[in-house]
Amino acid sequence: MPTPKKGPRLASSPAHERLMLANMATSLFQNGQITTTLPKARRLRPLAERLITFAKRGDLHSRRRVMRVIRNKSVVHILFTQIAEQMEQREGGYTRIVKIAPRVGDNAPAAIIELVTEPVAKKAVVKEAEAATKVVEEEAPAVETEAAEAAEAPVEETAAAEAEAPAEEAAEAEKAE
Repeated sequence: MPTPKKGPRLASSPAHERLMLANMATSLFQNGQITTTLPKARRLRPLAERLITFAKRGDLHSRRRVMRVIRNKSVVHILFTQIAEQMEQREGGYTRIVKIAPRVGDNAPAAIIELVTEPVAKKAVVKEAEAATKVVEEEAPAVETEAAEAAEAPVEETAAAEAEAPAEEAAEAEKAE
């Protein structure tokens, strides 16, 4: 995990920042998406993804670790039953940050952070890759035999040329005498 940034935080103190991030994570899991400022969304993303990873494990220790951050038991239940089930096939990248127009009033950069609920198309990609490797493997022996035949032919020609060269030299030597 990266070291914390030095200097001012999102709020007045680290404790207040932790509480704000916990409240935002609770709202994110409860509603599926929240609208906030871009820096807050960027600070929330690693926390939310770590909590989802704990939820995917599903054991008691993970549930207690999540309960340290999210104090609402009904939201923890939703996280462990529904959200973890949706994210089962996904290996990370559980959240998405979308930049939107600046906030009216103070012109702060705003963003929507949401849970990614689309199914992972990894299995189809893996099947396509396996099919492609099979095709390449079937073509590879044919290419190798052609390459071997092509490599053998020049060797035979050079060997024949080398055998003819001494014979020609001997014939030229006899003519010269």
